[in-house]
Amino acid sequence: MSEYTVLAEISCAKVDAEAPLDKVCLFGCGVATGLGAVWNTCKVEVNSTVAVFGLGAVGLAVIQGAKMAGASKIFAVDVNPGKFPAAIKMGATDTVDSSKLDKPVQNHIAGDLTDWGVDYSFDCTGNTTVMRAALECSHRGWGTSCVIGVAASGHEISTRPFQLVTGRVWKGTAFGGFKSRRDVPLLVERFMAGKLPIDDYITHTFNGVEGTNAAIDALHGGECLRAVVKY
Repeated sequence: MSEYTVLAEISCAKVDAEAPLDKVCLFGCGVATGLGAVWNTCKVEVNSTVAVFGLGAVGLAVIQGAKMAGASKIFAVDVNPGKFPAAIKMGATDTVDSSKLDKPVQNHIAGDLTDWGVDYSFDCTGNTTVMRAALECSHRGWGTSCVIGVAASGHEISTRPFQLVTGRVWKGTAFGGFKSRRDVPLLVERFMAGKLPIDDYITHTFNGVEGTNAAIDALHGGECLRAVVKY
């Protein structure tokens, strides 16, 4: 909570001086990561099908990025149906409450909602069970599943080797494959040009150092996408 900090020059990105920092700060992590997982890591194509597990800010950014990439079907998966309106607003075509299913969610997506699965799936939860479900609902032969969520320390992922031998690809991403020094200014440019709206991610705003703990509480409360603290 210091007034000043010291950063290595290589760690800084110069953005448009007119950009509102209380908005473009979202490009420093979660939103950029979700967009980049779609555009850079997986390179989602026009008319492809996508499943997104976890509808926090990162998951919604994946949905937004998939819509912008031209995906034809975007399945938004969560156990909290209160997240579905935001997902639909971002571009989801279908919603799935996995807590209400009488079968594994991967079986529902690959067997009931699609023919053999989706082209791309994304885990945005950090839950290793969900990571497996995301992989196993991707299409045999060419499906790609991307792990974005960070699992708790010591947790491990697992699946049957058959899931990979049949052609699926399991990927991970860090900051969505963006190089922050080069790419964050470009994301800011797209925002300033009205081509990349991000206002809807900011659900809570706090002021001053005393607002920091309130912001953390809001994030834990389950109804907050991104909290911005203005100092």
